[in-house]
Amino acid sequence: MSQETPKPSPIHVFDVYAKTAQGRILHFDVILPVNDSERALVSAREWLVSIGHEQASVNAENCCFCHSEVTGPAVMQADIEKQGFAIYKLEGCP
Repeated sequence: MSQETPKPSPIHVFDVYAKTAQGRILHFDVILPVNDSERALVSAREWLVSIGHEQASVNAENCCFCHSEVTGPAVMQADIEKQGFAIYKLEGCP
C-alpha cells in the first residue's frame, strides 16, 4: 500500500482593523481553515483579549474577507490546528 501525501488545506484570509481603548489602530489578518466571517470576527476578538486589548473595538465592517490561498506557511497551519485560527500582524500590533 502506498501512502498518499496529505493534500494541503486551503486557508482564508480576513483583513481586520481594530481600535484600542487608547485610540491606536491595530491592523492584522485572521487566517482560518474555513471562509466564515463570523468566525473571523470571534477569532479577532479572542486574539485581542489574548494580547491585553479586551476593550478594543472591532466589528463586521472592520473584519472583511480578503482572499483564499491553497495553503499557508507551516507556522500558520500549526496555529490553526492548535487554536482554530492564525494571526498575521501587519500594522501597530505588539
